[in-house]
This record gives sequence, C-alpha cells and structure tokens, in this order.
Amino acid sequence: MSEGGLAVAEAPPVEEPKKARKFKFTWQVMLYALGGLILLLSFTRVVTGAVDLTSAGAINAAVALAVPIGLAGLGGLWSERAGVVNIGLEGMMILGTWAGAWGAIHFGNPWAGVLAGAIGGALGGLLHALATVTFGVDHIISGVAINILGLGVTQYLSKVTFATMPGGGDAQSPPVPKPGVVSLPWIGDQLKGLEAKQWFLLSDLSGILRGLTTNVSLLTILAILLIPLTYYVLWRTAFGLRLRSCGESPTAAESLGVNVYSYKYVAVVISGALAGLGGAFLSLVAASAYREGQTGGRGFIGLAAMIFGNWRPGGLAGGAVLFGYTDGLQLRRGGESVHALLLVVAILIAAMAVYQLVGQNRTRAALITGIAAIAVFVLFSLTDTIPSEFTSVTPHITTLLVLSLAAQRLRMPAADGVPYRRGQAK
Repeated sequence: MSEGGLAVAEAPPVEEPKKARKFKFTWQVMLYALGGLILLLSFTRVVTGAVDLTSAGAINAAVALAVPIGLAGLGGLWSERAGVVNIGLEGMMILGTWAGAWGAIHFGNPWAGVLAGAIGGALGGLLHALATVTFGVDHIISGVAINILGLGVTQYLSKVTFATMPGGGDAQSPPVPKPGVVSLPWIGDQLKGLEAKQWFLLSDLSGILRGLTTNVSLLTILAILLIPLTYYVLWRTAFGLRLRSCGESPTAAESLGVNVYSYKYVAVVISGALAGLGGAFLSLVAASAYREGQTGGRGFIGLAAMIFGNWRPGGLAGGAVLFGYTDGLQLRRGGESVHALLLVVAILIAAMAVYQLVGQNRTRAALITGIAAIAVFVLFSLTDTIPSEFTSVTPHITTLLVLSLAAQRLRMPAADGVPYRRGQAK
C-alpha cells in the first residue's frame, strides 16, 4: 500500500491475549477426585500393609471425629459470610460441651442435651455479636475473650454442679445418656467378609462403605444434613442473599433496605449454636461424659477447615473429613498408619508439581513442590514408623500443610472483619 508515493507496510493484526481458563470444582471433578483418592489409598495399603487406611473402624472413627470440626467450621461459615470474624468458636464449643452434658443429665434425655449444647454455644455467639456488631469491638479481641471466658465459666460451673453429683468431679461430669445409633446390617454383614480378604480396591470400598453404614450416631446424620441445608439457605434463598451481602458490601446492602445489624446478629448467633452443637457431640457421642479440655482445639481446626473450603459448605465438609481422617488414623495404630500416609502425601505433592508445570507453566513453583515431594518420599523410605510424639499432632500439621497449599485460591468475603456503622460511606 502506498501513501504519497511512499510504501507503507501494513501493521499486523493485533491478537487479543487469551484468557487463562479458570479451574472450577464441579460435582464431576469432585467425584473423579474422590475416586482417584480411593485408588491411591488402596494402592498405598497394598504396598505398605497398613490395613487401617481404609478399614471400617478407621472410616467410622474419621466420620465421628470430623463431625465436631465440621460443625465448628459451619458455624464460622455463617458468621464470616455476614462479615464477622469468629475465632471464638473454640470457646463456644467449650460452652456446648458443658451445656450438652448438663442438659442430658438434668433432663435424662440426650436430645435435651443436644438442644442445651446448641443454646450454650448460641449464648457465646450472642455475646460475640453484642461486642462486635453493637459496640464495635475488634473481632479478634472479642473472639479471644470468648475463648478465655468459655473455659473459665465451664470450670466454675463444673465445680458447683458436677462435683456434687455421684460419679462427677471438678473437671468432669457423671456419665451421660447417649443418642441412638443406626446401622445397615444387611450391608455390613455382606461387606465384612469382603473387607477381610484384603483385595485391591474391592476390600477398600467394602471397608469404606461398612464404616459409613455401621453404628452411625443419629446426631452425626443431623450434622451431615446441616451442610446441604446451609448451602440451600445461604445460596438459594433471599434471606441468604441478604445475609451474604452483609459480608460483601454492607453499605450497599443498607442502601437496598437490608437491616445489616439484624442479619449480622442472626448469623453470629447461629454460628455459636452450630459450634455449641459440635461441643455437645463431643460430650454426648464421642465420649460418655463431659471432661475439661475436651474440645482439644477443634474450634480452631474447624476455622481452618472453613478457610480450606474457601468459605463454601462443600469445601468445608471436605476439609473436616480430611482433618478427621488424619486424627482417626493417629488413634488407631498411629505410627504405622501415619507412616503409610507419608507415601500418599508424597504422591499428591508430586501430582501437584506436575500440574503446576504442565497446567500452569509455573516452573519455579513446580520445582519447589517437586523437591518437597522428594523430601517426603525420602522420609517415608528411610523410616518404618512415626514416633507417637509426632502422630499426636498429625491433625495440626495437616492443618498447616493444607492451608499453606490452598492459600493461593482463597477468596474471603470482601467485608469480613471490617467494622461497620450504619450510614457510613463506602
């Protein structure tokens, strides 16, 4: 092409940069991941001989240990979706453990204890809401205060109630009535023999199914049902939309007529009730009585499960099962099972390194992750067992590891932890 007698080269067409495809966790992806994980656990069991990796007893224990963590995480989800950080979950769980045992003993009915545990946690949530929503106290400071208060209040109440009862004491209650359990014997009896044969995959599937259908507490079933119920209420109803808007942009929600204070109060009180329900599970189902220190930091692990789940019920449930599973393994042949779990971790980290290199083209990150996988595999190869001093902290180590690996994809509510006052500017 010429212009004024001079040849002008045409500029090459400008190509729009391709947008990176965002990976989404769909139900199909989750099912594939679950199937792959079962295959990996089956392979590891065959290689290491650690039969408890997929045994019915380990799965049953994992579910029982995951329930209080999941309920605490579910409580944190309700609170933080409304914009209130709740690290007082541990204290609310402590109140729930004491109230659950007291209610079951006082009324002679375990379900009265369940209700009392939820009310005890809700009172802690109400106090947290009063401090943070009404008086504008820093959310972290209020949460720490509730953790300390919950421990002190239950110590005092135990001394004036349980210590005067037969079989009780200053730091524990008498034995409590327990909620009933359900089983599917026509499934369990058929699968028991198949599990004992130790065949690849078939025996593992039998152990998992038997663990999920044998001696399952009714309170466990209730806790599991609360997960889809939470999803429906928060993501499929107008009430849930308004509540979540308070955690994303309370000023915008206020401009549309939403009573932000009321929704924050409701969310934090429900948060406390769910944490208290998790505490009641510990004293009524996981044990036969209330004991001081029974929560063992599960409120904090529940908070970590919520963060791991990216403030979503499905991811939260997965995180709770993960932490409950590692906790269950360390209780059953801890050294052998946790040592076998090192091989699983090494393979998963290696797979992540391959994904970072091929799927994300992140060479440096893939190199660091690959080195970590090799280090874990070397540790597995050079040892035969894990000392009991280390197996007891396996759930906490798992918490730190998972959060460090999942940190890059997290997205908390935009106004989570931000102080709010009616009529404030954006």
